[in-house]
Amino acid sequence: MILVSVDDHLVEPPNLFEGRLPSKYLDLAPKVIRTENGDDVWTFNGSIIPNIGLNAVAGRPREEYGVEPTSFDEMRPGCYDIHERIKDMNAGGVLGSMCFPSFPGFAGRLFATAEDKELALAITRAYNDWHIEEWCGAYPGRFIPMALPIIWDADLCADEVRRVAAMGCHSITFTENPSTLGCPSFHSDFWDPLWRALSDTGTVLSVHLGSSGRLSMTSPDAPMDVMITLQPMNICSAAADLLWSRVIKEFPDVRIALSEGGTGWIPYFIDRLDRTYEMHRLWTGQDFGDRLPSDILRERFLTCFIADPVGIKLRHDIGIDNIAWECDYPHSDSSWPLAAEELEAATVGVPDDEVNKITHENACRWFQFVPFAHRPKLRCTVEALRAEAAGHDVSIHSYDQGRFERTTGIALGEMVKRVNV
Repeated sequence: MILVSVDDHLVEPPNLFEGRLPSKYLDLAPKVIRTENGDDVWTFNGSIIPNIGLNAVAGRPREEYGVEPTSFDEMRPGCYDIHERIKDMNAGGVLGSMCFPSFPGFAGRLFATAEDKELALAITRAYNDWHIEEWCGAYPGRFIPMALPIIWDADLCADEVRRVAAMGCHSITFTENPSTLGCPSFHSDFWDPLWRALSDTGTVLSVHLGSSGRLSMTSPDAPMDVMITLQPMNICSAAADLLWSRVIKEFPDVRIALSEGGTGWIPYFIDRLDRTYEMHRLWTGQDFGDRLPSDILRERFLTCFIADPVGIKLRHDIGIDNIAWECDYPHSDSSWPLAAEELEAATVGVPDDEVNKITHENACRWFQFVPFAHRPKLRCTVEALRAEAAGHDVSIHSYDQGRFERTTGIALGEMVKRVNV
């Protein structure tokens, strides 16, 4: 197999902004400090943003998973060091990776909190330049670049899409629901400049689970397992919001990736879309011409999964050309470094041409990613990459320094309180 992951994550290194901002902003730029508890946290605009444990647990035993903040020395270096990340990718047999941000938030909403919007703009652009030039640029053909949006200004956001597209970046991370962030919804015309820029540059709107700033919760005292189980519902809501929006009809070239949302629920969702259209379009005013909503979803939405045997079984109901695989390194849902074995087991009996679409061809096509321009296919397989990583340590290590309480059975309300603090 050749593996290209359309959803991984990076923990930003402390030197991210060095040499990338005008001198007048140096004192105002985000910085990493160490707290009295030994946590490494980012600070910006009066906010403290910790690295939550579940976001960087690659290589840790599962009993040490939790939501407490961590320090860099408690993470596997591949979380934040690009050279170590490549070693970990090779050891896992992963050729390509698209890395979502951590401390700025999936939609860059942290930077948008600055009252000085010139500062916010400078920081967002500096982040994007670092991601494209240093993180992705260090190893051409190994990363799909991704940019943060200018979430507070649609015209500036469109300008940024065009600017980064000229640098070879064709993915922008965005929110599931702008209205929860205090922005106009997908149904307004506010975002029209963005939709035009995405269309003109072939850039994909990558909507990551949890990017709306709200979690799917039932009650404050529900166990953590409830929130983890319901996470795909955020993406389901975003898919419905976007599919029925004017964006789909008025901007036919806009493409959307439903990142980390899974695929097993998609067949029922498709049935529900078509049933809704059949029964209600005459009074709701929806009109897709001679097509069904299911046709639109298969054409315009990329569905993404980490480990989803049910989705693989139902792949033709979903659409074999709009399914892509994710590794989710270094998050807690990832099976790194054995994700290839997990995927192989789930695709037993699936024809090779369909496996290839799921593992890398769809991702390359959607995101204009051309890894084979940098290395021949024979050097891109799981086997070949692991041979390059011979001797690289991928064993499980304990990073727990004894300062964290165990979080087994923690309630949702308590978890949200800790994260907000």
